[in-house]
Amino acid sequence: MDEIEKCSESKRNKLYDYLSDIEYTKLEINEEIVELAQKIIDMGILRPKSFDDCQHIAAAVVNACDCIISWNFKHIVNIKTIRGLRAITNLEGYKGIDIINPSVLLESE
Repeated sequence: MDEIEKCSESKRNKLYDYLSDIEYTKLEINEEIVELAQKIIDMGILRPKSFDDCQHIAAAVVNACDCIISWNFKHIVNIKTIRGLRAITNLEGYKGIDIINPSVLLESE
């Protein structure tokens, strides 16, 4: 939601329209999420400048989401992050999570 607020008004309105069409749960950042986000950085999966992305990933993992859906190919939807996240969820005892881009879902309809 914070990222949407930073968008131009027209893009922000379009994104809020999309959100009104789906059911979602807004997750709050807590200490466990921040700690896992830092572990993602400490393990070299992502760099410190990508801490917000790490928090997105950690929030999904901590809340046992089935998947992360993202257009962010640079930091999230890429083989390094996918393999690194698989390792960290195994090491830390979290349920595994899939990372996919939205087109995968659109193609299945």
